[in-house]
Amino acid sequence: MPDLFAASATPADLMAARVQMAVSLGWHIIVACFGVGMPALTVFAEWRGNRTGDDAYRRLAHRWAKVMGVLFAVGAVSGTVLSFEMGLLWPALMATYGQVFGLPFALEGFAFFIEAIFVGIYLYAWDRLSPRAHVLAGLPVCVAGVASAFFVVSANAWMNTPRGFDLVGGRVTNVRPWAAMFNPAMPLQVIHMILAAFMVTGFCIAGVYAVGMLRGRRDRYHRLGLLVPFISAAIITPVQIVVGDALARHLATAQPPKLAAIEGLTRTGSHVPLSIGGIFVDGELRHAIRIPNGLSLLVGYRPSTVIRGLDVVPPADRPPVNPVHLGFQLMVAIGFGLLALSAWFVLAWWRHREPPRSPWFLRLTAISGAAAIVALEAGWVTTEVGRQPWVVWQHQRTAEAVNPAPGLWVGLVAVLAVYTVLTAATAYVLNRLRTQPVTAPQESWTDQYTPEKHPP
Repeated sequence: MPDLFAASATPADLMAARVQMAVSLGWHIIVACFGVGMPALTVFAEWRGNRTGDDAYRRLAHRWAKVMGVLFAVGAVSGTVLSFEMGLLWPALMATYGQVFGLPFALEGFAFFIEAIFVGIYLYAWDRLSPRAHVLAGLPVCVAGVASAFFVVSANAWMNTPRGFDLVGGRVTNVRPWAAMFNPAMPLQVIHMILAAFMVTGFCIAGVYAVGMLRGRRDRYHRLGLLVPFISAAIITPVQIVVGDALARHLATAQPPKLAAIEGLTRTGSHVPLSIGGIFVDGELRHAIRIPNGLSLLVGYRPSTVIRGLDVVPPADRPPVNPVHLGFQLMVAIGFGLLALSAWFVLAWWRHREPPRSPWFLRLTAISGAAAIVALEAGWVTTEVGRQPWVVWQHQRTAEAVNPAPGLWVGLVAVLAVYTVLTAATAYVLNRLRTQPVTAPQESWTDQYTPEKHPP
């Protein structure tokens, strides 16, 4: 069956399907990050406001809850599109391996429904529950958002390190869904993605309030609006760099061609330098800064560590080097830039118990959210393009999995139109929320729900 699909699909159809999937995933992953990170910040702000009586925290919680609701609705739409695309664009993948890695998608559906139920309770029962009960109602939203990321990324990790099945005569047998979900790449990929989601959320929200402070709004509401998400992202950033390093080291054994493409390494050997920058031209990485023995030390902690290059891979099985190499370099550069910004904040707080006073700190914070999104997308380019030409690593090629039906470019055009409208509508609604006055309930729960005010 896979050979039949490969014979029927044209290069144009394959490219259209890949671009459509890239657009859908690249768009959805941004919204999904807020679904993971924003509930925790919102619930924390509400809890802190209830505990201290600080109205600024309560106003932040109300504003962020509204934004969270909008982004949840938008994410539900884009996630539904993706679920249909898996079957429509890649029928051979789902027909052959759906029984193997379908479990995390099913569990993600349960997580989504739990999240949807408690998002509704959290948004519409704010004045109908006690403060403590309302905060507790937000906790399942936090857990379900992280759980959704766990399940979806575990399925992607399976594509990089497929496990949980046997191949007998080209047919999938002895399926073990739990072994497939808990594959070798899963722990690091899941942690890396969840941390990235909190970084994107934290830096993006902090950036919004940094812009307000640059415009002269230096009240407590804006200061807390910057500090709470920025501190959370700043704490996570160094942890993320450590996890990313471990994930890159994992590639040396799990996916050597991907690591070779990341480094633009053409020849296998020891004492391999670490390449910074550069571009792959005529089979060689040119104009890069090379740190002697750097890659061998990072992978095996000794200069004599042997790193496999692209020369051990047949040309037809090699990933495209420049997208993978440049994507990884961009991700790492932004990551260390955000680490430097976080260190600047920590140093100023340690010295003066307040954020840096320089306007440049606010300017850099204002763009930190966009930078974190770019790093996120660059990381996914590295992950997905670095696996090519395989959709399931060393088991099924992307060209074998694509839908053989002609005219897939029509679907691409339709998806581009849908996401253009969805982007404009989301931006419009969020801008309307931005211009609305920020309020929080002034009455206590017991004052609001007395028999006189709410008769049976």
